[in-house]
Amino acid sequence: MNAPEPEVAIEPFRDAYAAAFDRLNRAWLERFVRVEPQDEVYLRDPRGKIVDVGGEVFCAVRDGDVVGTCAAIPAGRATFELAKLAVEPHARGRGLGRKLAQRVVEFARERGARRVTLSSNSALVEAIALYASMGFRHVPVPPDLCYETADVCMELTL
Repeated sequence: MNAPEPEVAIEPFRDAYAAAFDRLNRAWLERFVRVEPQDEVYLRDPRGKIVDVGGEVFCAVRDGDVVGTCAAIPAGRATFELAKLAVEPHARGRGLGRKLAQRVVEFARERGARRVTLSSNSALVEAIALYASMGFRHVPVPPDLCYETADVCMELTL
């Protein structure tokens, strides 16, 4: 008989999770697109560049190990950006990406935001389908977007 799978908790950022945040996101960026200068800003200093400016990094933690991350980054008046959604390959297919993304949306609502935005790449078909299933709608890519590889932008009105 198989032992039950350990519970996964969605937790707010702790400095001890910074290395996992960097590792998980760097892995998918290097696999699907590339690590861009703006990615480096967030990956190297999630506390200073996300949390300390009013955002949050949520981590999916199982038995003390971070198996997923997703960030809520302040993006102007009453707006948060959903960013840096990453789940360990061995932990995929269990709804963790959805739970993390939903927690970012809840966080934005708790802070009085009116919308959540995101940018992505069309090669990330599963991620885009997840966002659409949560109510995100495609919007035009802004000309001043800081990610060269982003060719998809989506928005959720709260």
